Amino acid sequence: MKTSEQRFIDIIGSSGSSGSSGSSGSSGSSGGAEADVATLLAALRDWLASLDVALTAGRIEAGGLQPGSVLAQRIGALHQALAQQHQQREAQWLALAPARALAQRFEGKLMVLVFGKFNAGKSSLCNFLAERFRQHGQAVQYFHLQGGQLLASDEAFHEGATETTARLQGVCLGDGLVLLDTPGLHSATDDNAALTQRFLDSADAVLWLTSSTSPGQVQELDELARELRRGKPLLPVVTRSDVIDEDEVDGQIVKCLRNKSDANRADQEADVGHRAADKLQALGVAAAQLKPAVSVSAYVARSTGADAEAMTGAGFERLYAALLELLAPALAYRARKPAEVLLHHFQEEVEAPLLNQTMPALTALRQQVQEELDSLPARQARLVQQAWREVMPQLADLLEAHAGVADVAAVVAALNAALQQAATQHAQACLDSHILPTLESALHLPADLGYDSAPTDGLPAAYEKLYETLGAAVQDSLQRMAGDLAERCAAGLQALDQALQHKQQIILDGQRRLGQIASLLRGLHAGASQLREPAQEV
Repeated sequence: MKTSEQRFIDIIGSSGSSGSSGSSGSSGSSGGAEADVATLLAALRDWLASLDVALTAGRIEAGGLQPGSVLAQRIGALHQALAQQHQQREAQWLALAPARALAQRFEGKLMVLVFGKFNAGKSSLCNFLAERFRQHGQAVQYFHLQGGQLLASDEAFHEGATETTARLQGVCLGDGLVLLDTPGLHSATDDNAALTQRFLDSADAVLWLTSSTSPGQVQELDELARELRRGKPLLPVVTRSDVIDEDEVDGQIVKCLRNKSDANRADQEADVGHRAADKLQALGVAAAQLKPAVSVSAYVARSTGADAEAMTGAGFERLYAALLELLAPALAYRARKPAEVLLHHFQEEVEAPLLNQTMPALTALRQQVQEELDSLPARQARLVQQAWREVMPQLADLLEAHAGVADVAAVVAALNAALQQAATQHAQACLDSHILPTLESALHLPADLGYDSAPTDGLPAAYEKLYETLGAAVQDSLQRMAGDLAERCAAGLQALDQALQHKQQIILDGQRRLGQIASLLRGLHAGASQLREPAQEV
């Protein structure tokens, strides 16, 4: 009966499709899956095109606002931010070209990311698995990425007690498996961490290595949150699962490494599993993606000859069995990877900025618009009051100046001019955010002003009546002009608020639609009719 190792290596070595011929990882008709993925890719591209059209058509105009006003400047900043988001998403897509090229370079192979902080034993595990494939007659090819080029290498990964991986490197095992050994995300150099992030998209599954000296450091999984939310399966591997023991050799007491006991390993595996499950739940990752942890000691397996007994004792039979179980979900992810990559580019570079930056900006703008609307009655009253205080002293002077000739028409004309000047000046001050029309004042006077002769002694009653009549006309004219201006400003602000609300709805509709496509991508069971909606919906 074949061991789990032999079964796994036979499957990987004999099938460039990594398990499509008879393995537990087979996932049905590839033709149907490819058609579904193609339909989803078309739906994603339609989504972006529709969203861009809707956002462009829903451009917010600030035509009724002064260009230098706070509202107009914030609207301009919003448009600028949207343009920058567009540029950044295009730049990010170009930046991911090396990762996409890497995936295409290994098309048809299963790509597994070997992840863990430095000193977790990533290079050691990769090298040991490569040795085992080679011993079973399978091709092994190491490579690394340099200057954007994929370079083959004859050397195995360097193993050390400190961070030794300064570049992304990998190894092809047989015809169907690629292990990506990445710079530790907790390494000393920022370049290492950035390099790892760039190539995470290429992986179909993740081996999370955690040393038995400090197992289950689940904060490391924060770095994988993005990938895990994409539905990639996660297999925790407890490395260096051995202890220092003493033995007598030729009468001398020597120290050696031995496998940890089964009980000790089981306790550590259960602990890592529980910790990881809790962490994934906190990250919003489906529990089904987490596979049971396994413990291994590559050192003990090597030092004891790596025969069947040594491999079992060092935990590798259980590791290979776990890898066999990992094939099915990894292949399922690989089948939908082109759509997954595009989906998550849209989620992270299109949807996230709109939700995290644009939506709060729109909400703040709507709040500011509402505050401006709420302030209009007080601004209107202040305009009337200040213009009244400026015009009324002039009325008395005008009546005195024209009293001798009883020229009421001249008084009214001069008063109209003073009223227009004062109203314009104070309107611009009180409604400074708005573009205002040219004001034309027209005093509405009764037919009989009761003042048709020049006063002879003091200030007659007719003079006082004219003062009161003209004063009332000034008050009425100011109220009408201020009211008309306030209504005009309110109409512009309400239209602006509707435009802002429409913009918010465009984003929310886009979010809903992208969520539907994401759900269909997870299931890959919906027909094309479920994927298409009118472009104008968003």
